[in-house]
Amino acid sequence: MQMRDTYKYWFKVLNLKVHCGITYDLERRENEHKNSNRYTENNRRRYYWKNGHIVQEGNITTRQAAMNWEKENGCNENWK
Repeated sequence: MQMRDTYKYWFKVLNLKVHCGITYDLERRENEHKNSNRYTENNRRRYYWKNGHIVQEGNITTRQAAMNWEKENGCNENWK
């Protein structure tokens, strides 16, 4: 039986979803995103990731189920 140890999440700046992914540690991952010096442009405005936050999607799940969710939502450029 597979362990349910993986979180699915959206990283948001204000109400704008700028990234989605999976992780074992939401707090660590949020800090990584905030310290990435990245920003997203939308309607000629910059949304800096340092001002963002993680929102958990659904319940903690298995790694395989989380990877399927990540693929379905286009979270990882490597899926293309």
